[in-house]
Amino acid sequence: MTDKPVHLPERLALLSDLNAASYLTEGLLAGKENVPAMALGKIADPLPGDQARAALGPVRDLVDEVMYRCRDDKPTKADAWLAPRLHATLRLDRREAADRRRWNHLTLGVAPDYVTWRHMPEPKQDGKAPMVTANRFRGAHHTQAFARLWWAAELFRNGPDYGPVVTACTHQDMLNTVLRLDAIDHRPTAQAMVRLIERGTVRTGREINALASAVNTSAATLMYDVVAPDAERDGEPLRQWIEASEWAGPVTRDILPEGPDDAPAPEESVERLVDYFSELFEDARVRGRVQTVSEND
Repeated sequence: MTDKPVHLPERLALLSDLNAASYLTEGLLAGKENVPAMALGKIADPLPGDQARAALGPVRDLVDEVMYRCRDDKPTKADAWLAPRLHATLRLDRREAADRRRWNHLTLGVAPDYVTWRHMPEPKQDGKAPMVTANRFRGAHHTQAFARLWWAAELFRNGPDYGPVVTACTHQDMLNTVLRLDAIDHRPTAQAMVRLIERGTVRTGREINALASAVNTSAATLMYDVVAPDAERDGEPLRQWIEASEWAGPVTRDILPEGPDDAPAPEESVERLVDYFSELFEDARVRGRVQTVSEND
């Protein structure tokens, strides 16, 4: 695995896609080379201002902590612990989180060792050395190593409650498949899908993928935000939460932190979609599941 970077700066920064690409060598992707931190620091753009949430140390501490906690487990176990705490440490709004330069710097300038530890595939039988795919360092929000965790926390949290995020991130297909869906931006939809997992209606990765396909297909004809309206979003709790980063301490390690104090998704809307998605799932095609056929079919 790539070693922990040395000579880390004190502040987070922005790294363009073009500059990031120049560091994605085969040696790095194979976990055999490190990123030259000092050289990268010279081409990274500093974040504007001097806000406390731009400090690099707290993010690096989280990475070290999760790799230690999961040292004897599969690296996939790290997602459920890290996602809510990364979100609560960075305290970004969605506009800031949409800037890929921020995530490029996190993977290459702060924690390339985490990326290779978390996303290195198992060795192949053909004897070829495994390599991390480049999109874990520089990629879309649903594949990039840190962006995927932040967006999972943002889209699956229920107001300040990160509990649904833990449920979602415990199942890799929620990150690999569901996070790609446009419909998941609708909070009652996101909460209904999580609730089906919590209740045991949907258990396996294949079932999650089948549910995701059914929900996505149905969204083409049924407007979920009409049949299950969300609460009107108020930007003030998020603004206050971001401002509070100036005096907030490190996020809690053994209990979940709290996110922005938004109103949760309306319970009536969530339950309406739970019932509807349950019906969709009954008819969904799940690989390996025997489909029952009605006598009238």
